[in-house]
Amino acid sequence: MPQTFLTFTRYTMTMSNRPLSPHLQVYRLPLTAMLSITHRMTGAFLFLGLIGIAGFIAAAAAGPLLFTPMLDGLSSQVGKIAVWLWVFALYFHACHGIRHLLWDLGRDFQKSKWLMHNQLEMVIPLVLTAITYALTGTACVLGSPTP
Repeated sequence: MPQTFLTFTRYTMTMSNRPLSPHLQVYRLPLTAMLSITHRMTGAFLFLGLIGIAGFIAAAAAGPLLFTPMLDGLSSQVGKIAVWLWVFALYFHACHGIRHLLWDLGRDFQKSKWLMHNQLEMVIPLVLTAITYALTGTACVLGSPTP
């Protein structure tokens, strides 16, 4: 049974049968919208990572008293995971930026190409992160050589 809403006319209040508009809890966002939201989140994460990089450089310049705890934190499992998530966020953000650059140039803005772009935008950052890890391994995290 459809929900009824009250509508107000000039003098009386009447009931009408109108469908409810979709609510966020029942409406499924399209993949393009989800990727756009993720792009914003990775931008914020990259900003925080840049603050961390600046802090790392400042700690290195300040000497071993500040640098050693920072090095220990980044060498921990949590630190390594954070660094690799930051690398993934960098690649994802770049891929989404390239997509928007293409759209700004008026290319590939057809709905038929959105699915291909969505899939590429999810796969390419994973592949680039895997390649970066394969080339650097744990060496990317604070110069510790891969055994």
